[in-house]
Amino acid sequence: MRKFNIRKVLDGLTAVSAAASASSAAQQQQAGNRETEIQETLQSEHFQLCKTVRHGFPYQPSALAFDPVQKILAIGTQTGALRLFGRPGVECYCQHDSGAAVIQLQFLINEGALVSALADDTLHLWNLRQKRPAILHSLKFNRERITFCHLPFQSKWLYVGTERGNIHIVNVESFTLSGYVIMWNKAIELSSKSHPGPIVHISDNPMDEGKLLIGFESGTVVLWDLKSKKADYRYTHDEAIHSVAWHHEGKQFICSHSDGTLTIWNVKSPTKPFQTITPHGKQLKDGKKPEPCKPILKVEYKTTRAGEPFIILSGGLSYDTVGRRPCLTVMHGKSTAVLEMDYSIVDFLTLCETPYPNDFQEPYAVVVLLEKDLVLIDLAQNGYPIFENPYPLTIHESPVTCCEYFADCPVDLIPALYSVGARQKRQGYSKKEWPISGGNWGLITQSYPEIIITGHADGSIKFWDASAITLQVLYKLKTAKVFEKSRNKDDRPNTDIVDEDPYAIQIISWCPESRMLCIAGVSAHVIIYRFSKQEVTTEVIPMLEVRLLYEINDVESPDGEQVPPLPTPGTGSNPQSIVPQSHPSTSSSSSDGLRDNVPCLKVKNSPLKQSPGYQIELVIQLVWVSGEPPQQITSLAVNSAYGLVVFGNCNGIAMVDYLQKTVLLNLGTIELYGSNDPYRREPRSPRKTRQPSGGLCDINEGTMVPEDRCKSPTSDVKDNSFSRSRSSSVTSIDKESREAISALHFCETFTRKADTSPSPCLWVGTTLGTVLVIVLNLPPGGDQRLLQPVIVSPSGTILRLKGAILRMAFLDTTGSLLPPAHEPWREHNVPEDKDEKDKSKKRRPVSVSPSSSQEISENQYAVICSEKQAKVISLPSQNCIYKQNITETSFVLRGDIVSLSNSVCLACFCANGHIMTFSLPSLRPLLDVYYLPLTNMRIARTFCFTNNGQALYLVSPTEIQRLTYSQETCENLQEMLGELFTPVETPEAPNRGFFKGLFGGGAQSLDREELFGESASGKASRSLAQHIPGPGGIEGVKGAASGVVGELARARLALDERGQKLGELEEKTAAMLYSADSFSKHAHEMMLKYKDKKWYQF
Repeated sequence: MRKFNIRKVLDGLTAVSAAASASSAAQQQQAGNRETEIQETLQSEHFQLCKTVRHGFPYQPSALAFDPVQKILAIGTQTGALRLFGRPGVECYCQHDSGAAVIQLQFLINEGALVSALADDTLHLWNLRQKRPAILHSLKFNRERITFCHLPFQSKWLYVGTERGNIHIVNVESFTLSGYVIMWNKAIELSSKSHPGPIVHISDNPMDEGKLLIGFESGTVVLWDLKSKKADYRYTHDEAIHSVAWHHEGKQFICSHSDGTLTIWNVKSPTKPFQTITPHGKQLKDGKKPEPCKPILKVEYKTTRAGEPFIILSGGLSYDTVGRRPCLTVMHGKSTAVLEMDYSIVDFLTLCETPYPNDFQEPYAVVVLLEKDLVLIDLAQNGYPIFENPYPLTIHESPVTCCEYFADCPVDLIPALYSVGARQKRQGYSKKEWPISGGNWGLITQSYPEIIITGHADGSIKFWDASAITLQVLYKLKTAKVFEKSRNKDDRPNTDIVDEDPYAIQIISWCPESRMLCIAGVSAHVIIYRFSKQEVTTEVIPMLEVRLLYEINDVESPDGEQVPPLPTPGTGSNPQSIVPQSHPSTSSSSSDGLRDNVPCLKVKNSPLKQSPGYQIELVIQLVWVSGEPPQQITSLAVNSAYGLVVFGNCNGIAMVDYLQKTVLLNLGTIELYGSNDPYRREPRSPRKTRQPSGGLCDINEGTMVPEDRCKSPTSDVKDNSFSRSRSSSVTSIDKESREAISALHFCETFTRKADTSPSPCLWVGTTLGTVLVIVLNLPPGGDQRLLQPVIVSPSGTILRLKGAILRMAFLDTTGSLLPPAHEPWREHNVPEDKDEKDKSKKRRPVSVSPSSSQEISENQYAVICSEKQAKVISLPSQNCIYKQNITETSFVLRGDIVSLSNSVCLACFCANGHIMTFSLPSLRPLLDVYYLPLTNMRIARTFCFTNNGQALYLVSPTEIQRLTYSQETCENLQEMLGELFTPVETPEAPNRGFFKGLFGGGAQSLDREELFGESASGKASRSLAQHIPGPGGIEGVKGAASGVVGELARARLALDERGQKLGELEEKTAAMLYSADSFSKHAHEMMLKYKDKKWYQF
């Protein structure tokens, strides 16, 4: 008899769960129940939880920056996230603790550092010289709001403009304020009687660093002389300014205005603009001013040696272009190109050959950051084609409704999917290499293939190569193309059960070995696909309609409690036949005028050309029954070895032989029990016309199920939890008596206590915690499989757990996982030769289980996980040998039985945010970490675990977050991550030329230290801003200590380390205050978020 060492349990385990596990462990020490002792190798030290990488488009982007030497792109978001992109495969995600929106980003070019300005008036300096960037310093402005920042190339002095119209100067090495301030009233003096508005632009003259161009929102621009501390020129315009840009020679600048105009000014002629352009204005004949247009939000002015300059702008369209898509306009010489975008433009940047502002810019591309996309335009090619984007930014092309994750797939799968996906690629991209090419890849320490499958609201399915913490789309399948599309809303069939997205994917069942794919959609439809490398044209789409009825105590019910032992092909317990392809059923209704025998969607009746890849094997649809809409499918399983697919909902279960295209089983859940039903069920309420359930709710932020929030999502009806709640008019009797099918698992095991050998069967789990076993009697392989019927019969075996059943799996006598039997993949569209045919007759399905060779005395173990507990049951004796109560107060959202370090464990994610793992078969707790609370249903619907300690979920509507619970992966992660910073020589400064050097006129440099340093300008007011040391700390400064920033950082380090303890104490206090402030802000936000919610909605 073996005892557990409970002390092994991680510190994260609560006393309650530890006590529960101890008591449950003690209960299970029944010596007679275990035939063999299994040596378990997994210990708590094998587990550690950490985030690995985040993929996808940054959700709600707000800022953009580019380092032209390092060739790295940075994107900031409205939630304080920072995403950095280098060459394809080099990506990084960071987060500002405050969660405030990023309003601007500025690289310290070629220094491996980045400054972020946030909406909470903080500035942060990020060190990018480490694989996981960290904040070195922060500066919090107390009295003024930050509106614009500018850091000149190779300068350590950052200009910070504010809402009040003042400019402060920050030393980016020490992150302290200079005493030098440009006050708004000094800048404009008497040129305007009113306040000029916030600062919208700051830049130094490319040819003279001592002259600063300051743009105020109201339309005033000032050229400020830093040395003499006064304005040289003031340029006033009666239209508000959005942005300003210099010509590289420093003699002209251009402003964009709120009336859709551009004004070009000569520096020395402040009285009026040299030229006014309205790019999209209609020119009127009488010489009148063109009609005003929408504001030009940004303009860039880039020069070329060989030809005309480029003027690139966003916005500025005329007001009569209603419904026109957002545009980027490229003006080059006399040509104007208007490039339409799919989403609104957040920001854009022109990529140039040189980092020096006083040289010909030679622009070669434009990066356009859209609300939901990132576009790169090639400026060097005619027609301005876009570059093919190599980053995985299209996860959200249609909203993600479900996803599955498969680690350690067959090695030939990714090449096979890639080869069929390569044909789907669009043409017409730029021929050039992707220009964002910085950083280096990490070392690939994981060599196994990983695939992520995402299902989407438009019915599409995407396969992604997720090996070695990268992500790349392999292949896209459109499931909706099998159905007739309604052209407009009025034309839609009145049989729809969802308001929108009728093709949305709800469940994916995939067998990687045989490549069989099965999906269940929101309109109660199931489609089975086979993989083929050949193109085929399907003349008639094979289709079945299933009438899955829900009746209680109905004496007239045609369904007996026992399935007929020998159903003829095409019939099950309810006679079903393949529906003729003319689809007469769509107009069918019962005698009392109610919709009857009508599917929700109409399958195309014309020939369908199917490209290489996934091709339709069979479409199955549930139909309306006497005015009752079909209920959404809650569970699904496919098995390639048996040629069967099974699915269930809150009405019952249906099994289909997809080889013979017949329905084998069609039973209400209650009928599965036969006479063994443990529940006393009331007759169903006689009302027939109930509201249909809605579709998948949009997986946007903050989606909550309004009803039964205090219960688990599956404790009522599983399909309800992930859709809009059903009409409240459904009676409680009806709701309580509905028992949905929540888990299905094909396997080869012992079906009854008396069995001496394993046989094919289906294990069925329900939302009331029952597990039932159905026996499958399969005909021999080869031609006989298509001629003889599969016989299906309940075994009478019933097992019970607390809470809805989520997952089932089987272990052999050594404790190894027994995967379901499968057929190896072969090409079905090529006729087999005679030898192959003979082989296939002899070939039995591959059952990886050693069960076929097991001695009769050897046993198996069933592992069953429900929302509340897990049990390990010895077979064939059916004794429960281990039990673990996973959670008392919450419920498990996802449970997976996965392999890790040559062993097996159960991994669970609970609604209270805990991630737990348990050993198998003894169910010892190995890990319990509070990770994240269930804030919306998107996380619940997309969280999944897979082998080798990998897991993922959709962290925002556009991004996938991957994490690991494996100690080994956590340790190797640092090596696997790419490096953003690589040592690169800064290009040489442009040559001033002999005459310019002799007579002046070249770029004028400025000793900013002399102007802004403490000795010249004094100390800044301490109440203006407070310095907060970052978690990157002194180690981070050491890492960044080279180049321009480095020299002073070293000097400051020496001072710090000599013992200026007082300063450190002050900084620690500031950090604590900042942290407290941040905490109080979060608490206030939480209070506001939940203020009006009832207790059961949390």
